[in-house]
Amino acid sequence: MAESVTSDLELWPIGNCQVSALIDKLGAIVWSCVPRVDGDPIFCSLLNGGQKGSGTWHFELVGQVSSSQEYIRNTPILVTRLEADDGSAVEILDFSPRYEDKGRMYRPVAIGRIVRPVSGNPRIRVVVRPMKNYGASVVETTNGTNHIRYLVGEQALRLSTDAPIGYILEQRAFRIEEDKHFFLGPDEPFTGNLREEIRRMEQATRKYWQHWVRGLATPVEWQDQVIRCAITLKLCQHEETGAIVAALTTSIPEAPNSERNWDYRYCWIRDSYYTVQALNRLGALDVLEKYLAYLRNIVDAAKGGQIQPLYSVMGESELDETTAAWLSGYRGMGPVRVGNAAYQQIQHDCYGQIVLPTVQGFIDRRLLRMADDRDFESLEQVGEMAWAMHDQPDAGLWEFRTRQEVHTYSAVMSWAACDRLAMTAEWLGKEERASLWRERAEVIRDKIEVEAWVENGDLGGHYGASFESDYLDASLLQMVELRFLSPDNKRFKSTFAAVERELRRGDYMLRYAAEDDFGAPETAFNVCTFWLIEALHLAGRDAEARALFTTMLSHTTQSGLLSEDLDYETDELWGNFPQTYSLVGVINCAGLLSKPWSEVR
Repeated sequence: MAESVTSDLELWPIGNCQVSALIDKLGAIVWSCVPRVDGDPIFCSLLNGGQKGSGTWHFELVGQVSSSQEYIRNTPILVTRLEADDGSAVEILDFSPRYEDKGRMYRPVAIGRIVRPVSGNPRIRVVVRPMKNYGASVVETTNGTNHIRYLVGEQALRLSTDAPIGYILEQRAFRIEEDKHFFLGPDEPFTGNLREEIRRMEQATRKYWQHWVRGLATPVEWQDQVIRCAITLKLCQHEETGAIVAALTTSIPEAPNSERNWDYRYCWIRDSYYTVQALNRLGALDVLEKYLAYLRNIVDAAKGGQIQPLYSVMGESELDETTAAWLSGYRGMGPVRVGNAAYQQIQHDCYGQIVLPTVQGFIDRRLLRMADDRDFESLEQVGEMAWAMHDQPDAGLWEFRTRQEVHTYSAVMSWAACDRLAMTAEWLGKEERASLWRERAEVIRDKIEVEAWVENGDLGGHYGASFESDYLDASLLQMVELRFLSPDNKRFKSTFAAVERELRRGDYMLRYAAEDDFGAPETAFNVCTFWLIEALHLAGRDAEARALFTTMLSHTTQSGLLSEDLDYETDELWGNFPQTYSLVGVINCAGLLSKPWSEVR
């Protein structure tokens, strides 16, 4: 009999923009937090060193010998097939309900599971062992005739089912002769016929996602990959507030035993900017609209002052970093961190990353709520901070914990904030304000051209990662994307050559090669490899760009997704999963490299 032991990132996300879960290759839920993504992980075996038993919800097929998985097309609804040595088999259908009901989006803190016998006489054991306080203990239970209550801290969850409660409580194997239905959700009686209601929920959820995908403007090539990334990026939005988290997990190491273990279940202004930019290119305006509402609340709370690099999905500003002592970590590689001390850092690029997506709110007539003059006044306060801080030291986008410099990427983002404010003011007919912001943008540009440029003899020179040093980092490749430079600019070409020479490792790209707070980087940063692919395309090296893009797609999980990092020697994925940065890279590169629809029509 197979027991679930997760030892890699072959994971399949499900969710409904309120709650999410990661399911391993045997159909076990190994990670899920309540009541939202940054909450207590009731299923946490992913970070419990691969231990069997607690912190998981799985179905053990007696005599199991194989498993296979796939999503229902254009949805995050997962089907797992388990097969036994006697030819018997079951299918597990997993989803989180999401659909419009009574004029509102129904997205409860709930997971639905349907187990179907598909051949032979399968016997299964149902193991449901949620934990609380980050793995400190197994939750207490009470039960009724058709349900089990799990007391998880200040609230309770209820598992309603038509499977035998006694068998579940005793983890006793039993023959499954008809579909069995499971609904883990709020602690309230399940109304209606369980079988019919769960099937209705699943059908409504399927219809919602497939209709959402119909509205995407996908490239003609790599459609399946782009659609999967788009669905998963949407799952990373906490719809209640509009916040977008960097990943669904905490503390998956960036490299083995590196202690580069961070909690990514929060909303980074930077990561979210890239996410909405990518989804914008696909026409997913619903994500942008909700995120802009989140940003307006952040700006209001800042009252013209400093913006933090990250916040909780509810907009909380204090995210004190602690460790979960009871969890041994992914493959036993702790620590497991809760919270992220980076919220205390100074990162000046965040001002540009607020301005850039917000500008669309003044121009795009499709939006339900167009931005107005008062919104522009608030946005100008963000611009004032960008202007004031454009040449001041910060921790940079890579969040160095022990040093500060005037990072070129942050300065360019400050330039972008002023440049886009000038453009927006002109669009609104505010010529005086447009002139002011244009002048400021030019001042910042001149300073970057002088302070960031490093002469390098016959090699032609390059922009440095900071004003104070000559080392390189991959973010310099974003100078074209941000419209600071054109692709044919001599300085950009020279910088690209230097970055490729110093940071490329075969098919992959490092963030930087210099030692940081934890030593020299050991893995490639996936989004940087996608930035490399974009730069190759801009340089006219399309054949090389397409080959490299194909290589990156070959490293996706069976679910079609990527984590943050990749070992450039073993090709193994590391880092938190699924990583929004990486999925953005897939979408952007597919859009750049795909042949146009006109060629197939």
